[in-house]
Amino acid sequence: MKTGTAGPAVLRPLVLILCTGNSCRSQMAEAILQKAAGDLFEVHSAGSNPAGYVHPMAIKVMAEIGIDISSHRSKHLNEFLGRPVETVITVCAGADAACPVFPGQVNRHHWPFEDPATATGTETERMQAFRRVRDDIRRVFEAYAAGRRDQTSTHT
Repeated sequence: MKTGTAGPAVLRPLVLILCTGNSCRSQMAEAILQKAAGDLFEVHSAGSNPAGYVHPMAIKVMAEIGIDISSHRSKHLNEFLGRPVETVITVCAGADAACPVFPGQVNRHHWPFEDPATATGTETERMQAFRRVRDDIRRVFEAYAAGRRDQTSTHT
């Protein structure tokens, strides 16, 4: 504990968002949920088979809504196996099938989203696919954050 603080640090529940590559959907969901939830909980994303990069089009479409994910990195879910994870949210079927049970895990949700990285066509068409998926993720994760905030406020 730090000297001069009002009390011990409060550990926020950890929400872990999983996808196979951790390069698009889970990265966008992590950033959107972190922004929507504020200090309600700690949010991270990871992959069962990380791509090793964050997709440039995911970075671009997130910047369009004022969220910078350019410093994010693709992480393996094993980085979180030793941590108490309150909620696991999988955003693709591959991660749902490969998802282990984490220490302290209370909740698990599977909310699949289309993989924008598989979109074909012109750059404009591929960007439209990324925007569509970003907007779908935004609707779901902002609603989730609002519901969790309401749940927290009624229990305090």
